[in-house]
Amino acid sequence: MIGIRCNGSSPLPALTIYRASPRGFCAGVDRAIQIVELALAKYGPPVYVRHEIVHNRYVVETLKAKGAIFVEELDEIPDTAAPVIFSAHGVPKSVPVTAAGRRLFYLDATCPLVSKVHLEAERHHATGREVLLIGHAGHPEVIGTTGQLPEGAVHLIQTVEDAKAFVPSDPDRLAYTTQTTLSVDDTSDIVGVLKARFPAMVGPRKDDICYATTNRQDAVKRIAPHCQRLIVVGSPNSSNSVRLVEVAQRAGCPRSMLVQCAAEIEWEAFAGISQLGITAGASAPEVLVDEIIDAFRARFEARVETVTTAAENVAFKLPRALREMPAL
Repeated sequence: MIGIRCNGSSPLPALTIYRASPRGFCAGVDRAIQIVELALAKYGPPVYVRHEIVHNRYVVETLKAKGAIFVEELDEIPDTAAPVIFSAHGVPKSVPVTAAGRRLFYLDATCPLVSKVHLEAERHHATGREVLLIGHAGHPEVIGTTGQLPEGAVHLIQTVEDAKAFVPSDPDRLAYTTQTTLSVDDTSDIVGVLKARFPAMVGPRKDDICYATTNRQDAVKRIAPHCQRLIVVGSPNSSNSVRLVEVAQRAGCPRSMLVQCAAEIEWEAFAGISQLGITAGASAPEVLVDEIIDAFRARFEARVETVTTAAENVAFKLPRALREMPAL
């Protein structure tokens, strides 16, 4: 039950913090981080990681301290027997082909829900359909999905305007997939336009936007109307975190913002508030949420109320080479 309280005799101003649940790590992110940690434990440092394993600076710096070396491309990696790990966002088909050609030992940390999108795109292409990908240009997940098919075989649709302007080769031979970390509402609008224009277009058997993205957006929609400010803990290059800010703003808290850690908080923006919302993107660890709540507790008489909209119990298998490892 979301409510309001007063501060009684405390010298600090009263603050209710509505903590959204679910928040933070999803199963795909948790698996990817485990893959790096278990590889370090089993093979020792260094372990090379192509691209940020997940889009969070704290996670990346923590893994660097343990011996992970992050690169953007395989040509930055010397000839080595050390493991090479592909990030949770997925990679074009050319990447494992290049790794195999160099005899690199690689482990694929691609989220299984992203792999599902890859398989859908391949299946549609194999049946002769033009493939539309709803997503954001330049995002690693989009680059990875596009790279499953020959160059030019995937058409990127970023906006409703793109959906209105797209001209297919054959309107009866279309299929669409989506990036897994999009705004549910924005994507629904785009799909609605495409389906109205191309009734024969086929889509995924199950929504491509992952369960974690949907759950975190639903939780934010629940708390946003009750908040004067809302913090999304996450990195600027995290698509799902940026989408959470947008969702919160539209759902009733215009002054929602992305914060990476407590040190980034501009405290003047929170003067005089009595209700704050907090959540975390799917790649943001809970330690950062706790750190920010502690920072507010130092300045407010704060009470934390967890608002839960869904339960999550999803887990994904580790790569075979790491399954025999004891849990860390």
